[in-house]
Amino acid sequence: MNAAEIVDLCRSYSLFEWGTQEVNPLAIDRGEGCYLYTVDGRQILDFNSIAMNVNIGHGDQRITEAVAHQMSKVSFVSPFMVTEVRAEVAKKLAEITPNGLTKSFFTLSGSDANEAAIRTARLVTGRRKILSRYRSYHGSTHQVLALGGDPRREPVEGGMGDIVRIPDPYHYRCPWITDEKEFCEFNLDQIEQIVRLEGAHTIAAVIVEPVTGSNGLIVPPDGWLSGLRALCDRHGILLICDEVMTGFGRTGEWFAVDHDGVTPDIMTVAKGITSGYVPLGACIVSDDIAEAVHDRPLGSGLTYQSHPVGLAAASATIPIYESDNLIERSKKMGGYLLEGLQDLASRHVSVGDVRGRGLFTALELVYDQDSRLELFPLTGPSSQADQDMRKLFDTEGLSCALRGPFLFANPPLVVDHSQIDWALTIFDRALDIADSETASAGASAPPHSE
Repeated sequence: MNAAEIVDLCRSYSLFEWGTQEVNPLAIDRGEGCYLYTVDGRQILDFNSIAMNVNIGHGDQRITEAVAHQMSKVSFVSPFMVTEVRAEVAKKLAEITPNGLTKSFFTLSGSDANEAAIRTARLVTGRRKILSRYRSYHGSTHQVLALGGDPRREPVEGGMGDIVRIPDPYHYRCPWITDEKEFCEFNLDQIEQIVRLEGAHTIAAVIVEPVTGSNGLIVPPDGWLSGLRALCDRHGILLICDEVMTGFGRTGEWFAVDHDGVTPDIMTVAKGITSGYVPLGACIVSDDIAEAVHDRPLGSGLTYQSHPVGLAAASATIPIYESDNLIERSKKMGGYLLEGLQDLASRHVSVGDVRGRGLFTALELVYDQDSRLELFPLTGPSSQADQDMRKLFDTEGLSCALRGPFLFANPPLVVDHSQIDWALTIFDRALDIADSETASAGASAPPHSE
């Protein structure tokens, strides 16, 4: 089939996510390294690792061979049976995650890993409330979609209770406190006040992304995560760290918590565990929690829990981070990318902030740098400038994520300098479009400013 036929059939017989069905998708034939190739022969630089998950790059035959080998032996067994790959991956996760995280419950995605995490927290504490941030996203299944602060929660939140919001460690959005350390202390004090008002005895856990992902890539101030760990310890509350997006080298360490030397009570992973080649996630718990659930029903189960094919992909993927030195590469190439983004910010009035860690970076676009009013709304109809930027990316063959005011730059960890340089030239042109919509250009205020 040609590209048009594939697109037409998919539109006719399948549904697309997170929006209307008025879509014009690309028909992809194959991938290699940082590139995707369409059915009609176009080359596209994948500058967002698809969904910030294809960490090792596309088309790595080591994964293909490992999956094929497992399928030649057995493709599926009961979750109450075990396989060699289950043993290998569980042991490896215990080795590379922070000390004290020892047992993994394997799932199919980050959503159900987070579902398992909050169920387990409620089970072992006997409490119901879960604290989460507004600018957060923890998955699309019913409970965790409501848990996130992302506007995508709206269809399900009416029926959900026992969720309490806490403020984000978003220094850029708190300009009246200029000192980072002072802001960190202020933010943690706000959270502690909420804990006391809610009653610590009612709170099972706090769940956070160590670096916020799709809601703006918020890097917390130094000491914030360790301060949150200490706060949870003072009040006997479990700390759940959602490393679905940040895990496996994305931030320049195995996991984002490693930057702060923090060990959560529960850590969830997915995405990079197989680099997106096959669905797999995991909810990894501490020794204490493992002991607490040893003699009581866990309360979480899936037909495809510990799926051998997904685990085979993980068993091949995780060693690649080590053999190909991708963790250190993420740190070095991330520094290079961040310098390039900061250079763009110095030349474009639409860029309010640049932030990132490793190959996990983003620009925040603003209408006015003094007021910090977001240039594009996170919800509602897109502006012409937003559409023009997306058209430029598509025309030039650059796949990246522009979500509301956030322009993300999260390429596979195998990205090289020339690919980064080329992508930044396209960003430069896109930001010219964004600049034309700012107050500095004399544009009228955007509709979401009222």
